[in-house]
Amino acid sequence: MKIKNANDGALTNFEVLSFLQSRGASKEVAATVAPSEYKVFQYLVDTAVDKQTKESVSDLLGKVKKYDLAKAEVLNIINLRPTSAVGIYTIVEKCDARLGEEGAQDLADIVAEVSPPPEEPRSEEGLPQANDV
Repeated sequence: MKIKNANDGALTNFEVLSFLQSRGASKEVAATVAPSEYKVFQYLVDTAVDKQTKESVSDLLGKVKKYDLAKAEVLNIINLRPTSAVGIYTIVEKCDARLGEEGAQDLADIVAEVSPPPEEPRSEEGLPQANDV
């Protein structure tokens, strides 16, 4: 990956993960990256971002164009992957006026269809949380 313009805009979590992997980040502690990069890598790998692909991100970008969303809103949708209308309402400014209930639900359905599901919450030991049982 080559950086063409430094500080050209915000990055998705997928782009950050891809960049860190290109710098040699891996799950092994002895990786050749800075400790802060390793912590970011470790966090991103533990999320559903690790399951995203360039194709799924591109597909999502193409499908949300018709909603005329701001770049920051699209970025948050890619990163947070809201699969309910409530999640869309927290991201899209003036969602009721711009999309309406049906539009928000349609957008949430698109995200659910295209993006990998969010990870299930787990406790420190890797066991399901008490409310998951």
